[in-house]
Amino acid sequence: MKIAMVGCGFVADYYMQSLPLYPQLELVAVMDRDALRAREFAAFHRLDCRRESLDDILADEHIELVLNLTNPDSHFEVSRACLLAGKHVYSEKPMAMEFSQARALAELAGARGLQIACAPCNVLSETAQALWRALREQRVGPVKLVYAEMDDGLVQRMPYRKWLSDSGRPWPYKDEFEVGCTLEHAGYYVNWLTAFFGPAVSVSAFSTALYPDKELGEALDRVAPDLSVACIRFAGGVVARLTCSIVARRNQTLQLFGDRGILQVDHSWDYRQPVRVRRYLNVRRSMLILPDGKYPLAAPPRAGKSRRGANTMEFCRGPAEMAAALAEQRRSHMPTDYCLHNNEIVLAIHHALEKAATYELTTTFAPVAPLPWAEA
Repeated sequence: MKIAMVGCGFVADYYMQSLPLYPQLELVAVMDRDALRAREFAAFHRLDCRRESLDDILADEHIELVLNLTNPDSHFEVSRACLLAGKHVYSEKPMAMEFSQARALAELAGARGLQIACAPCNVLSETAQALWRALREQRVGPVKLVYAEMDDGLVQRMPYRKWLSDSGRPWPYKDEFEVGCTLEHAGYYVNWLTAFFGPAVSVSAFSTALYPDKELGEALDRVAPDLSVACIRFAGGVVARLTCSIVARRNQTLQLFGDRGILQVDHSWDYRQPVRVRRYLNVRRSMLILPDGKYPLAAPPRAGKSRRGANTMEFCRGPAEMAAALAEQRRSHMPTDYCLHNNEIVLAIHHALEKAATYELTTTFAPVAPLPWAEA
């Protein structure tokens, strides 16, 4: 499938890292509103497909899928333009900054027979699929409670002004602080939980800005949460407590409490992180389902590290799944209704900064299926 990349900033390099793993994705166009940034990105990656404008991409009838890697405030307008031009869209998170806009994009895609999906795609990871299979096999019995932690440390005290992507783009710290930790990070576990347990029915959330100015030394255009806590109730009765911050020490532990024990994952960003079974007497063993069918088995080596020190993720796995689903004329493992529901949950938590309350979900989705190799 011929694809285009709109936005050549910090995150675009992460997509380029895993693009060679998916030969079904043929990158035929890149563009950025900053012409210099686009030229430097294309030169670094030895790409001869730079376009001058979004209109150039939209007018190319050979391009079927657009990766929207722009600033979050631009997601809605760029994705809408692509859908109106008949392109499928894979957007960086969030789908839109306001839920009404996200719903409008999903409805537009449906009306035109197109697909729109949204990062993150780590629900397709070996770890997430292994955990899901362990749940279906009731390795620890029925699960009623989940604790999900998504703390990234006190980012504002880190040397973030020195963080560079592969092509030398600086981490967009001002944008990140203005968007907030919830929209940036909560989805990494929300998309697992909805896949595992189905649609949520309500979110009781609290968000706050403990450091409103993020000690930045320059004005922020808006204040966003640096801490959020939510209790998500699922239609099947499971309750999940999700904590997300850029204040507390780094912790990405996910624990699922069953009648006979605990399923635990220590990092959501490592696609091959072991799934641990802990009995209530504190006995542990590790297991991981891999495509070769061996189960359980010892955990494989850890994934490589990015220049920030975080675990490297395969960002192109999501677009590749969309392309495969379209080619095979099947329902995607990250379909539009599922992505919209996840966006509604995360936005509800994010907006609790303005008013902590219980939010009743207005969307639902048809069940999503595990990947074939992980089916029990």
